[in-house]
Amino acid sequence: MSGPLDGLVVVAIEQAVSAPFATRHLGDLGARVIKVERVGGGDFARDYDDEVAGMASHFVWINRNKESLALDFTTESGRAILDELICRADVVVQNLAPGRAAKLGLSASQLVGRHPALIACDVSGYGEGGPYGDRRAYDLVVQAESASIATTGWAERPAKPGIPIADLSAGIYAFSSILAALYQRERSGEGRAIQVSLFDAISEWMGYSIYFTQGSGRRHVPNGVSHPSLSPYEAFATVDGRQVVVAVQNDREWSRMATQVLGSPDLVVDPRFATSAARTAHRAEVTEVCARVLGVLTLDQAIEVLDAAGVACGRVNHSDELLVHPQLDARDRWRQVDSPVGPIRSLLPPPVATGWTPRMDAIPDVGGNTREILRGLGRSEAAITALVAARVVGLAPGESDRTGDRDGSR
Repeated sequence: MSGPLDGLVVVAIEQAVSAPFATRHLGDLGARVIKVERVGGGDFARDYDDEVAGMASHFVWINRNKESLALDFTTESGRAILDELICRADVVVQNLAPGRAAKLGLSASQLVGRHPALIACDVSGYGEGGPYGDRRAYDLVVQAESASIATTGWAERPAKPGIPIADLSAGIYAFSSILAALYQRERSGEGRAIQVSLFDAISEWMGYSIYFTQGSGRRHVPNGVSHPSLSPYEAFATVDGRQVVVAVQNDREWSRMATQVLGSPDLVVDPRFATSAARTAHRAEVTEVCARVLGVLTLDQAIEVLDAAGVACGRVNHSDELLVHPQLDARDRWRQVDSPVGPIRSLLPPPVATGWTPRMDAIPDVGGNTREILRGLGRSEAAITALVAARVVGLAPGESDRTGDRDGSR
């Protein structure tokens, strides 16, 4: 079944996480994504680890539905190839090092200046201009600068979230902005130059902390797994060595918690606990009574009691438990995606829509599609062989640079 972006061509001059995350979503919706990589090693995220049968976990996660073109576009002939691809593209996304794209004439504004119908998106660490505009930035650095790390973990021991949220937030905003620009182009015929920075994106996601501090004059300090404005809203140990999270968001839920789980209806009217603000002010007492009751139950027993009372709760699962989570299995969320190392079990993207199914095509080897892309640009087998010999382009490891027979040539 065709996707909503079928026929759309995306050229992705990308590496690491932020831009590849955005373009993978475009590919999930049916776009043809041509990933331009370095000749030789390719995207350096390929080398983050080798846990997936020799492939990197990050790379496998965010690079399905893509074709890989290994290309040295700093050479004259390599740049000619890139320019041909851009002429045929609807969207170009790049996240090169600060200032690099502009020096090469590949910034979003430069590209749209030459191709007025193009949607071009720059993804950077801090955005163009300002005192930080030329600084190198990765997820960890931007999380530190944006106070994300300082509001995660515990007061005496801040922590980085377990996923690269600065990268992911920038990727999601790039993806949504590109979709909006494509929709606008349908009406106006005009392209758009888009800039998305990791710092702007994660600063937006820090909105609660920003408004809390503006309003109170106090720093938002980390609270472990608890919530600064709600209680009980945290994890509790169970007798079998596991943890259950309990999330009470309003007084009605607290009434059910106190009456049906804690067995203390008097806590509903106790002035220390009668309102959300009061419970937060007396967090230690709330935590103590909840911990005492839940601490004598197994995890399964705690979940059963909390569910019966209509109180939101969950198991503190580990990554191996997520792999066998019954909700994912029951909703048929797993698929097999091809890769250079064989099929890999992968999750479908989150949106569920009628009328189309997300693409779940292969994860490419570096240069795995170079030959077919060049053929599509009209390059002969002799020309491709010469480009490979000159290291202007690269083929997948083990692929012969001799004339292939996929198109019947000899």
